[in-house]
Amino acid sequence: MKRASNMRISDRQRLLYLYVREGWRRFSRRLALGRSSALRFAGTTPDRLIVAPTDLRAVDPFVAQEILEGRFPLAGRVLETEGESPFEMDLPSREFGVRLHSFGWVRHMRSVRQEEALGQLRHIVNDWIVTHGRVIGGMAWDVDIIAQRMISWLSHSPIILRDAEHAFYRRFLKSLAFQLRYLRHVADTTADGEARLKTRIALAMASVAMPASTSAIRKAARNLDRELDRQILPDGGHVSRNSRVGLELLFDLLPLRQTYVNLGHELPVRLIPCIDRMYPALRFFRHQGGELALFNGATSTLGNELMSVLRYDETAGMPFKALPHLQYQRLATETVVVIVDTGMPLSSAWSRTAHAGCLSFEMSSGRHRFVINSGSPKFAGDRFRQLARLTAAHSTVTVDDRSSARLSQSRFLGPIVTGGVSRVAVRREERAGELDAVIASHDGYVESLGLVHERDISLNGQGRIVRGRDRLLQPDGNDPAPSHTAVAVARFHIHPAITIRRHSAHEAYLTAPDGETWLFTCRDGEIAVEEDIFFADPSGVRPSAQIAVSFPVASQPEIQWVFSREG
Repeated sequence: MKRASNMRISDRQRLLYLYVREGWRRFSRRLALGRSSALRFAGTTPDRLIVAPTDLRAVDPFVAQEILEGRFPLAGRVLETEGESPFEMDLPSREFGVRLHSFGWVRHMRSVRQEEALGQLRHIVNDWIVTHGRVIGGMAWDVDIIAQRMISWLSHSPIILRDAEHAFYRRFLKSLAFQLRYLRHVADTTADGEARLKTRIALAMASVAMPASTSAIRKAARNLDRELDRQILPDGGHVSRNSRVGLELLFDLLPLRQTYVNLGHELPVRLIPCIDRMYPALRFFRHQGGELALFNGATSTLGNELMSVLRYDETAGMPFKALPHLQYQRLATETVVVIVDTGMPLSSAWSRTAHAGCLSFEMSSGRHRFVINSGSPKFAGDRFRQLARLTAAHSTVTVDDRSSARLSQSRFLGPIVTGGVSRVAVRREERAGELDAVIASHDGYVESLGLVHERDISLNGQGRIVRGRDRLLQPDGNDPAPSHTAVAVARFHIHPAITIRRHSAHEAYLTAPDGETWLFTCRDGEIAVEEDIFFADPSGVRPSAQIAVSFPVASQPEIQWVFSREG
């Protein structure tokens, strides 16, 4: 009882620290902004833009045509404007609003050549300046949205300003300069994570794309260097442990690098080394078919998205076997890839998108993903996003329907991780006839149930057999007490493209669209094929299926399972 009491005190102390830290950040932000009147950030208007950085993201002519016809297809929803300004209408969802005010959709207008259509685009931009550009407040002035909007406006200024009247040209530059001054002022008070790094990228981009003094360019570069040092780990991963964030950052860092080079400016010291480190980490998470693995908030990645970034990869080489700082392991042959999450949030500050998926894995063979995690929804609301973070949405073991991490329900703190896994032990082992094996354990159930989860996954040298073992044990290494009432469930989420056919009580066939088939076998428990939800599909949340094996930890603390390729 004394030990449990100490645990509770420790948790209270941790939460108190998190509340104090977040309170101080918010206080600092209010102090920095004061009354935040528009006059406070007034200043001179630049007479021109120097350069337009390239946007590497794909263009969809269909989206451009829809917008020109008064329909905005953003974030999985469509807004019919019927001639009204979209910025004065009730929006379908918050995510829709984020996409609308970020102006990432402007890139699709690159597919348009008619002057009348570009005039319509200027009219939409002008609507934003009139309705939101003169009063600071609301979603449009969230720091991460401002950063994305500035990058988009700068990158697509040639199509926004093509043949524009002088009055609009001046309004556009004046608004950009106003947003830049505001963003500089609030950058240091931005919450830790991707948004803060995006802010520094936007400020660095603006310093070279807009007229600026040499000292301002150097200051923006130093600030970017400092943030890159904080957020990009030595193995190239991002501190959020989100497998997709690296791709999102490279979409902006690569054009920024090229802009510095083209203009002959001295590059930020950390920029090229960080980009070079990020590429191997990105390839680490890449499955054989070109998709990125779904860990810690990652959502779907289209093949053309990844290739648009990978074609600038100058590092070349095979993916690493492990990312030791990001805490992931990879087993791979020429045709099969198994990626395992063997870590936990690096800190509460970096855990806003962290999932309770410790020891979860994904497996692909050829062009198809067979075992996946449910991923994070691209457009769905917060309820689905939080459901996707639970342990049950991952290909790992849950005990008594609990998650291995505690997720904050506090609106003040935000959706950070406040407890759960505090230690993960990992080792790799070479075995006869096998490529190698990953053996890992975590203590996420020790405090609540007195249990450690240990998982052993191996891949044979021919890439035909993936063996696994899941075991629940006490912290001292002994089996659970006979009186323990907990029930564990090992879940294997199956990609929606894969067909499942239950062959017997202990076997199920998994067949890909091209006919490739794997047999799942578990002799230690009866398998169940259950309905499931795949959150990360490009089209939105969709039904899928999972294989589940339940086992009572007192009488059967361990199960073994095998995926074997047929034919």
